[in-house]
Amino acid sequence: MSTIKTERRNLDKSRAHFQEAVKHMPLGVSSNFRYWGDDNTIFVKRGKGARLWDIDGNEYIDYRLGYGPAILGHCHDTVDAAAREAQPVGTVYALGTEKEVTVAKLIKEMMPAADLVRFSNSGTEAVMAALRLARGYTGKDNYVTFEGSYHGLFDATMWTADPDDMKDQSKDPRVITYGQGIPQLVRQLFWQVPYNDAQRLEDVLKKNHDTIAAVLIEPILGNCCGIPSKPEFIKAVRELCTKYNVLMIVDEVKTGFRVAKGGAQELYGIQADIFTVAKAMANGYPISAIGGREEIMRKYGKGVAHGGTYTAQAMSLAAAEATLTILKDTDALKNIAAYGQAMQDGMRKVLSKRGIPHSFTGHQSMSGLFFSAEAPTTYRNWKLSDYTFYDTMAGYLIDMGVMCEPDSREPWFISAGHDKACLDETLAKFEEAVDLTLDELARGRAEEAKLMPGISG
Repeated sequence: MSTIKTERRNLDKSRAHFQEAVKHMPLGVSSNFRYWGDDNTIFVKRGKGARLWDIDGNEYIDYRLGYGPAILGHCHDTVDAAAREAQPVGTVYALGTEKEVTVAKLIKEMMPAADLVRFSNSGTEAVMAALRLARGYTGKDNYVTFEGSYHGLFDATMWTADPDDMKDQSKDPRVITYGQGIPQLVRQLFWQVPYNDAQRLEDVLKKNHDTIAAVLIEPILGNCCGIPSKPEFIKAVRELCTKYNVLMIVDEVKTGFRVAKGGAQELYGIQADIFTVAKAMANGYPISAIGGREEIMRKYGKGVAHGGTYTAQAMSLAAAEATLTILKDTDALKNIAAYGQAMQDGMRKVLSKRGIPHSFTGHQSMSGLFFSAEAPTTYRNWKLSDYTFYDTMAGYLIDMGVMCEPDSREPWFISAGHDKACLDETLAKFEEAVDLTLDELARGRAEEAKLMPGISG
């Protein structure tokens, strides 16, 4: 994480609130990823459109958007009105409501791979249910994931290539857990292969397809710079899954209804056997869905268990209907992509003027900024690179009121609420942050040179 600057902001209220919160909650927050340090963890007062305000009154242009859900902008009038109108339906009954069919039809209309739809609450829950479904349908236990992918916080997918074991490129790095509490026995169930490498995938499938239920893939690495699948790679994944009788699970928790009306599957011209969607489908209200081929989906209730007390809650369904209808019937996604492209163009102009090598990865609506002339195509490309410039610059931007992700792995998300005023302000502050970063890094090099006399360069 970057070193967050606080020269321009007053965080007294957030710091005081943190000291109270940490007495009652681990790290003082409800998610590890919301903790930015004892002095820099902020608490939101409200949001509207592309902006949010913390409890100290600091205003930010938001490019995190809750990791992507607020695709229409925070507190969207139409979506929130729909949710309020659904409130009298009630909360939970352990029974279905009419709106489930309405939203399922919308998803089917937008996502051709969805013969049938089953709802869930979060991206993690949807992927868990999809993997269980694949196992139940195929009768096989094992699966394949890719380096740099993120599929939620559950034991089966909380594994990553060890960054400390990447220096020797002649061998694959060890695969380790994200943290403690994950049984090592799980490691026996899966293979993890490099992203954008179809040959390595085929090597695994050729030898082990009799035990592999599914290949689980993000078409764009939503937690690694927005690195996209090469078109030939993801089409090869589809072909290999068919060839070796293995199900293809496309995790569109972040890309679904964001990069296109039909998600990344529309962009790449592929159809999953099973797919998941979540973040953008209800503009921030908690809901997710699993979709797929009818013969597979019919296993739910006929051998494969799935449920949830809060699944398909009425307000979330109403928000999903409103959000998906807007995305389907308007130019919202086109405008979002245009904003993202304009922002990249402006940033490119600033960086090129200063001779700073850079590139962009991903889709315009969820892109990563990379300080190298060549964009990364794998997790290893990113991890072995020097992202000091990004981390330093992000600290300045946040302090100036541009809420980007301080960790360079996470893309910049764009919403329909971002307008020209946001763009102009962002680019002006970006230019200032770049210059401050150059100055800070130059001072650091000068100090280092003083400590190491006789060394220059």
